[in-house]
Amino acid sequence: MTTTGALRSGLTVSGKPMSLPLQDLQGVSRQLVGHFIDNVTTCATMPGDIITGDVTAITRVCLELSVSMLDGQDIPAKTGRLAQAAADWAREGVPIDTILHSIHEGLKLGMDLTFSNVTVKDHANLVDGMKLVVETLDIMSATVARAYVREHKAAVSEHHTAVHTLTSALLAGHTTATTAREHGIGIADEYSILAVHISKHPDEQHPMLDGKVVARRKLRRLQAELATRCGENALALLSVDGGTILIPTATPGGERLDDLLAQLSAAARVPLTAAVVTASVAGVPGAADRAHELLDMVRRLQYAPALYRFADMALEYQLTRPGPGRETLGSLLDPLDDHPELLQTLRSHISNNLNRQRTARSLQIHTNTVDYRLRRVSQLTGLDPTTTSGWWQLRSALIARTFSKRSQPDIQVDAV
Repeated sequence: MTTTGALRSGLTVSGKPMSLPLQDLQGVSRQLVGHFIDNVTTCATMPGDIITGDVTAITRVCLELSVSMLDGQDIPAKTGRLAQAAADWAREGVPIDTILHSIHEGLKLGMDLTFSNVTVKDHANLVDGMKLVVETLDIMSATVARAYVREHKAAVSEHHTAVHTLTSALLAGHTTATTAREHGIGIADEYSILAVHISKHPDEQHPMLDGKVVARRKLRRLQAELATRCGENALALLSVDGGTILIPTATPGGERLDDLLAQLSAAARVPLTAAVVTASVAGVPGAADRAHELLDMVRRLQYAPALYRFADMALEYQLTRPGPGRETLGSLLDPLDDHPELLQTLRSHISNNLNRQRTARSLQIHTNTVDYRLRRVSQLTGLDPTTTSGWWQLRSALIARTFSKRSQPDIQVDAV
């Protein structure tokens, strides 16, 4: 906002410049600073050299800006000095609410001084003066806010680069102590390494929306939630499809990782699938490889989105290892080659933990159809999925077949 033409000639009170009570810059600045110390809590706790230096200097700049506006003079140079001071304070960690509160307090005191001698005859100028106070407040607040936002963005970008560098170094097994010291990021003794798959948001496929924008927003929501839940403890390399997250085992630990994944999923508004392996700093590269190998296995088997641990998937992992055992197990399902609907039903039924209702819902068929197809599986393979031994063999065969040489990778990217 800029001053209107009606105010460019300067405002008067009883024939004198309205800015007159403020023109003793040194005296009024001293009075304002004293007022800040008494009425703005944060100012009262600042070191004396900051009060006598930066605070006094910026108070004088704001006072000069106010006088210039009342006198109808140009203000760009003064707003530039205010912006620079605000940027310096942002870098030093002075809260923005302290600055804005001080500006409001200063304007209130300045109004007391400026309008103390106003009479009825000055009504028109008083109205214009009040409008100018609002405009002054707008200019000062906007100038400070823009400076703080710029510094915040720069700091976030710098921190993001540091985290990216450190995480890449850890995953590559490079020495990271120097990098950590340079960027002020601590390295934990042990990490939970999460290999994460992020499902596509339905809107990414919407013909009327920009899928890339939707995907980036999804990722930003997830990253913001991760920062909220874990602060600077978590290190991550993530894309819109997934990546790797390193979390010190102390924060959060153990079972809380399941809750964390649920919170990240809720924030991203899509299902997340993850595999976790724990390792010391030196073991991070190998653990990350195992976590991603486990994640790939879980997704090829089309398991439901959740957090999977290596210990929970040991049987599946062993069954997927190359060798004659895997090929023999996989061949048990050869009779279903000409009946893809039976293989699909078997896969879904096992994925749904043998729950007929969930299987029927996921395939959009009736539960009686599920029963019929399972009976056909039993007839063709000689293995009854309703018995413990039959279910175990069919499940093992399905796992082995998914990874056998005859089977092509069959990942349903966003299967739930």
